[in-house]
Amino acid sequence: MNARTDPSARVFAYHERTKHHAWRYARGPGGLDWANQPDPFRTYDGAPRFELALTADDVRTRYCDLYVEGAVTPFELGMDSLAAFFELALGLTAWKEFGGTRWALRSDPSSGNLHPTEGYVVLGETAGLSAGLYHYVSRDHCLEQRCKLDGGPARALARQLPAGAFIVGISSIHWREAWKYGERAFRYCQHDTGHVIATLRYAAAALGWSARLLDGLGDGLVTKMLGLDRDQDFARVDALDREHPDVALLVAPPGEPSAQGASEELERAAGKVIELLSGGSWAGRANALSPSHVNWSVIDDVAEAACKPPSRGGSVARSSFPALRSQCETHATTIIRQRRSAVSLDGVTSISQQEFYSILDTVLPRRGVPPWDTLPWEPKIHLAIFVHRVRDLAPGLYLLERTAEVHEHFEAVLEGNADWTRPPDCPEHLRLFRLREADHRRTAGNVSCHQDIAADGAFSLGMLAEFRDPILAGAFWYRRLFWEAGVLGQVLYLEAEAAGVRATGIGCYFDDAFHEVLGLKDERFQSLYHFTVGGFVDDLRLATFAPYEHLERE
Repeated sequence: MNARTDPSARVFAYHERTKHHAWRYARGPGGLDWANQPDPFRTYDGAPRFELALTADDVRTRYCDLYVEGAVTPFELGMDSLAAFFELALGLTAWKEFGGTRWALRSDPSSGNLHPTEGYVVLGETAGLSAGLYHYVSRDHCLEQRCKLDGGPARALARQLPAGAFIVGISSIHWREAWKYGERAFRYCQHDTGHVIATLRYAAAALGWSARLLDGLGDGLVTKMLGLDRDQDFARVDALDREHPDVALLVAPPGEPSAQGASEELERAAGKVIELLSGGSWAGRANALSPSHVNWSVIDDVAEAACKPPSRGGSVARSSFPALRSQCETHATTIIRQRRSAVSLDGVTSISQQEFYSILDTVLPRRGVPPWDTLPWEPKIHLAIFVHRVRDLAPGLYLLERTAEVHEHFEAVLEGNADWTRPPDCPEHLRLFRLREADHRRTAGNVSCHQDIAADGAFSLGMLAEFRDPILAGAFWYRRLFWEAGVLGQVLYLEAEAAGVRATGIGCYFDDAFHEVLGLKDERFQSLYHFTVGGFVDDLRLATFAPYEHLERE
């Protein structure tokens, strides 16, 4: 394996290089260069703007109904439902202010609240909107028309899309994360893509729609579809302000054709969609995000190595688990918009054993149940959990296997380091094992870069990826593993809110120190994301303002 030319070797080298250690953190800036802080909002100057109404309050779907296939009557696609979709998926949820500085919170969580992810939509002619490509601006809750189709091309685009369907595209601006985190930023951009995949799916579910990755599209096709290769439209921005393609999703009403069948057909027709858009009327020039930049070249290298080629779209038959029984009857819009990343946990609050099992149950992939029906591959992320304060459950280190097939691999690598005890009253279908009984609060905090928040919750965890084999099969799997971790994180975020507690993702952790706690010695499994859940402590120094009070419209 040539480390200079083999994509998988380059990915492995990047991952090893960007690990944090107690004696050395991954390379990053020595401090925050506030004068060059990236603009968190991409806009396209000169593109026609279409204001969206704030309609999410009209969506009365209960949170518990998101997990029940067919429980939500589908909304008809139109300006109001599209507005609600984007408000719930990518919109602002609040403004915070401290010391004269104000920043926005959004439905989609982001590492450092830096929001590298941009959202686009390809529409057939919809009430109030022409056919074409649009970019969503969360700050202004509006769509910028990047490409307009009229007449025959518009009708041809409509024929490529199932009735009532549209395509959502996601891209990332790596510089937004690199400004603060340096070389490790590529990891965090992929987390955020996963978060956004989940927020898009939850928003679609609240409206009774399906959403599925157009898994067969390569990065080159997504780039062309979103107009990211139009150099003339990015002439005023530095190369580091450019966007990198992530993925496209088909959002459609349920029913026939199925989401899987419709997405596979659309993948085959992607070239036609791109051809139609390339011949449309384009408008808008991207804004510059920073006056100057630092080029972390290793990010460009791993992005190139992990580029996804076109492929045949994936599909899996999900395991048949018992139906989810969420007890939360609060409106889904409330849970989605109240989601926050906890900045401090109280070190006191506990949750019941049943609440703990219920949260874990939602991370199991089920047919037709969001957000797992969006990802067309078998789960490759499993949870190593530090239980701190779960009533009637012994504190200790636990392992949740999200597939049965992985068990023999864990047994092989954890030989002599695990008790493999089934906890009491655990649902039979939940593959949860206690590896060691002990108070691991100090360990949890230490491996998460000495952050108390990992020890002060009801539980914290590391997401263990089946790492080596997928990446050897295709270097682009490196990104997908982080996406799956981000989707899983968004489930934990919402489930924590539904349980009356709060969660936060932890991107700073000592990779190999955590592996040593488990007894992992090679790259077969690697931890890609840490998380903690518990009773939160609000920072009363911060002032909070409504998300769209600055807009003069209803």
